[in-house]
Amino acid sequence: RCDLIVEAIVEDASIKQKFYADLGERAKAEAIFASNTSSLAVAPMAAASQRPDRFVGLHYFNPVQLMKLCEVVQTPEVDDEVVELVDGWARLTGKITVRCKDTPGFIVNRLLVPNLAAAIAMAERGDAAIQDIDAAMCLGAGH
Repeated sequence: RCDLIVEAIVEDASIKQKFYADLGERAKAEAIFASNTSSLAVAPMAAASQRPDRFVGLHYFNPVQLMKLCEVVQTPEVDDEVVELVDGWARLTGKITVRCKDTPGFIVNRLLVPNLAAAIAMAERGDAAIQDIDAAMCLGAGH
């Protein structure tokens, strides 16, 4: 019987909710659930599990073995002790953790996606060549 179950299945909210509804009935009552979703809302999955107080988002970045960051996503219902336990566990896996509320895109994707869209728009308008946009972001912004 597991103490922490981290899910990393297809990014489809309905599939994840069905998975957690089933898992909530099968796992021991004390088990903590964590979804590795990269941007789906955590609260509906937590509600489907019937244990929103023991449910967090735990977004590891790809490729996991190279990326240092892990976002710990908390809903208003999650117990603070659960957040501390999961955050500590993620740090034990060698990650640097950041925390955020259950907000669209969490931290990284919420900031990244609009910037990518702006870069595409610049290239489409002919404001700069793709290689120059890439060089500017790599050298000027560390991306």
